[in-house]
Amino acid sequence: MQTLKTDRLLLRPWEPADADFVYDMYSRWEVQRFIGLVPRAMEDRSEADRLIERCRNFDHPVRGFWAVQRVVDAQLVGTILLKGIPASGEAPLQPSGDTEIGWHFHPDYWGKGYAAEAASAVLGHSFREGLGRVIAVTSAENTASQRVCERIGMEHQGTTKDYYNATCELYLAEAGSRAS
Repeated sequence: MQTLKTDRLLLRPWEPADADFVYDMYSRWEVQRFIGLVPRAMEDRSEADRLIERCRNFDHPVRGFWAVQRVVDAQLVGTILLKGIPASGEAPLQPSGDTEIGWHFHPDYWGKGYAAEAASAVLGHSFREGLGRVIAVTSAENTASQRVCERIGMEHQGTTKDYYNATCELYLAEAGSRAS
């Protein structure tokens, strides 16, 4: 996984030493409330250790899970993901063939433009590395993530039930569009 850099942010692989931050972020309901069909906050730090281990073991030439930290002080602020998205259907869910971009940020760093800055860098990376299109899905209530999608040039495609066995708002960016 490539390390990426913007003016204010470094996007790098997760490290075991990041577990306290991961636990602090994902143990907060306001972060977790839109994640998954049945959202739940982390209840134990060992969950953070396991999540970091899964992220570190994810091996793909383009996709990945990046820790997002500020350049100025190395403070972690969130995460950006670029991964395959499962199609709706019978469990276990099967790959759809599409690539999803997503982000989760600590509430202390909401409203500062970090999500859009980091997501824009990952979206650019995905197109430079040959992906033709990237999607994002949000719950209808997650207007903050919808604004990030729009800020990075993704186009709203309407409501879909094609992924995660859920009704989602679908956003799309294609190589060569204004998002790239």
